[in-house]
Amino acid sequence: QVQLVESGGGLVQAGGSLRLSCAASGRPFDVYIAGWFRRAPGREREFVARISRNGDSAYYADSVQGRFTISRDNAKSTFYLQMNSLKPEDTAVYYCASGVVDGSLAWQYIDWGQGTQVTVSS
Repeated sequence: QVQLVESGGGLVQAGGSLRLSCAASGRPFDVYIAGWFRRAPGREREFVARISRNGDSAYYADSVQGRFTISRDNAKSTFYLQMNSLKPEDTAVYYCASGVVDGSLAWQYIDWGQGTQVTVSS
């Protein structure tokens, strides 16, 4: 099992930026796919981004493509979500997750962080 701890959420104005971090511990991190999901009030949890084991490929939801960037540093067992040009509709609790299947569905991820709140004001 991998333990994941997010940090970096907060309140930001529309157009601003935030960087989320997810620190992993418990097992070698470079064997896992890393992903970010979010859940907005009254909505289902949705995929945001994922990154391959060695960081050479990344995939994004259409809603964040071109604004968000996922990255990882396996030496630090940490991955990141850089969020730029934030919009009010990005307001949600953001969760980091890790798994062994390269996919965008929540059930494909084994371990989850506790979530961090991101609020974008208009």
